[in-house]
Amino acid sequence: MPIHPHPYQTKTSSGDAMTQSQSQQHRPILEEEEDDDEKELKAKEKHKPPSHLKTMGALSTLSSPTSWNHPIFPKKSTINKIPSPHFAPPISRKPNPFSCFSLASSSDNGPPLVVVGSANADIYVEIERLPKEGETVSAKNGQTLAGGKGANQAVCGGKLAHPTYFVGQVGKDAHGKLITEALEGGGVFLDHLTTVADAPTGHAVVMLQSDGQNSIIIVGGANMACWPQSLDLGVVENAGIVLLQREIPDSVNIQVAKAARKFRVPVILDAGGVDAPIPPELLKVIDILSPNETELARLTNMPTESFEQISQAVGKCHEMGVKQVLVKLGSKGSVLFIEGEEPIRQPIISAPKVIDTTGAGDTFTAAFAVALVEGKSKKECLEFAAAAASLCVQVKGAIPSMPDRKSVLNLLQVV
Repeated sequence: MPIHPHPYQTKTSSGDAMTQSQSQQHRPILEEEEDDDEKELKAKEKHKPPSHLKTMGALSTLSSPTSWNHPIFPKKSTINKIPSPHFAPPISRKPNPFSCFSLASSSDNGPPLVVVGSANADIYVEIERLPKEGETVSAKNGQTLAGGKGANQAVCGGKLAHPTYFVGQVGKDAHGKLITEALEGGGVFLDHLTTVADAPTGHAVVMLQSDGQNSIIIVGGANMACWPQSLDLGVVENAGIVLLQREIPDSVNIQVAKAARKFRVPVILDAGGVDAPIPPELLKVIDILSPNETELARLTNMPTESFEQISQAVGKCHEMGVKQVLVKLGSKGSVLFIEGEEPIRQPIISAPKVIDTTGAGDTFTAAFAVALVEGKSKKECLEFAAAAASLCVQVKGAIPSMPDRKSVLNLLQVV
């Protein structure tokens, strides 16, 4: 079976993988570079009104993405396509550093994102504060919404207009139907979503406090039971990046990560989920580990209150075999640690008001993965993810709060 190239590689016309720097010699022609066909076309149309022509916006957010070529440059066939004025970016005197992100659907913008993970029905209760031991408190409101770290990340990828597949399990019940409809509404491909009869859909109780912070209790259900011993992993072979979390059995994550390593597909493991050590067997076959401060402290048994302490804890992760660690720091932003390189720090993009932080970490991780599979630099990936997370916390609920691509790009143009 064919081995899928790394997201930072493109293909030559013969199908051989090459590096991004080599691909510059084969990129589509820019507006200042005209071939004979374009000269002939312009000669035939020289008597048409100028409004019938359109110069190529090679670095425009409106340019359509191209399959397997450098993501900055659009297809040659898009030269004469006129974008809708509705999507025109606001006028700005400063250059837009995110113009390499296409606003249009990225169905041709590289291989798909594959999310293997959990799907939960999140039962929200809004409270002023957490109850003390032995205390009963009244909730101001209660609501059930689709969620789960895997489903959250899959919907985020879909709403960011990148082709996204979800591999997971739900029960044959009302909660399973709720989640399936939410995934479909987010544009996620569900070819590998399984409905099991012997376990209920996983669910979680989310205790949402008035300041937007939350505490969560998870009931695994179908997320933790009834998985087949041998998975059909054809979808992993054709993926650009695989996203995993810890709300499904470690054995499933290990099987998927090993298959991805075999097919040379990068794996990001979100450390959120079960409160247990990560098996060394899993750590050895992932490419990026993404914990928050609390998860990093728990995994390394080290303090993470200062940047120096976080750096030392990440060093222990490097010793465990993880080369890249993406640490989510909440209101303090995020840091990407790559072994042997200087850390890349990203501050938060402040939200006017924080309504609910549920799903913010999932949004950040998935948005980072989308930018990475589309060939962006690590710094651009962090900034794109920060913008997505900023929009997420302004809406209640996990899946309902996932931002669309246009909103993220609009925010990046004004920050």
